[in-house]
Amino acid sequence: MNARTAPAVQARALVEDRFPHALGALLGGSAAQGRATAASDLDVVILLPDGEAGRREVIRHDGRLAELFLHTPADAPEHFERDRRLRRGTVLFLYDQGMVLDDPHGHLDRLRDRARALLAAGPPPLDPAERERGRYVLTCFLDDLTDTSPEDRHEQLALADFALREAARLLTAHHGAWTGIGKWLPRRLLAADPVRGEELLEGRRAVAERADAGPLSLAVERVLNMLGGPLREGYTQPWRA
Repeated sequence: MNARTAPAVQARALVEDRFPHALGALLGGSAAQGRATAASDLDVVILLPDGEAGRREVIRHDGRLAELFLHTPADAPEHFERDRRLRRGTVLFLYDQGMVLDDPHGHLDRLRDRARALLAAGPPPLDPAERERGRYVLTCFLDDLTDTSPEDRHEQLALADFALREAARLLTAHHGAWTGIGKWLPRRLLAADPVRGEELLEGRRAVAERADAGPLSLAVERVLNMLGGPLREGYTQPWRA
């Protein structure tokens, strides 16, 4: 078996064993793209009949870890909308890029069309208050990163991580692109802006490998300049009622 068929066989066996009444199933993530390793888990979307409890569940089947996304035809659009609001598109990308394992009634096909339409429309933009707060927060991280001694490695590394995450969030939003967390942060960041994304990631590497905050500070400043520049004095955030 090749890198794609072996996980698919395991995923089908999982569905048949644990959810024989499922309306459909698909395999997502790295396994569906042929990039899974022996230690990779299986991301499996399982469509259950309406009325059953949807949930996210992690199990081990036949020695392999599997993360299950259990939806029904009725509640799947709610998960799509929540995903869209978070601007990450995790579930949407599962439906879009996943390998269909079983879809006897066409439910998955219809949901995939819906997911693809939402992905094509892009995530919602940041509202003005979110955007200004992002500028202010990123400016704070930039100032602290610049001011922190390379000898304070724990503080420097923590600041570099937060600066990269906030810069990635703002940069992807600026381009109307989807963002991500974990391993998907660099992938989505580079897809949204290959040049500035690479500058941010290489800047983070310079902090980690050489305790040099200069490249990341410069990359963050360039992102801020795209958004109107650093924001310090004059920023106001009303307290929520």
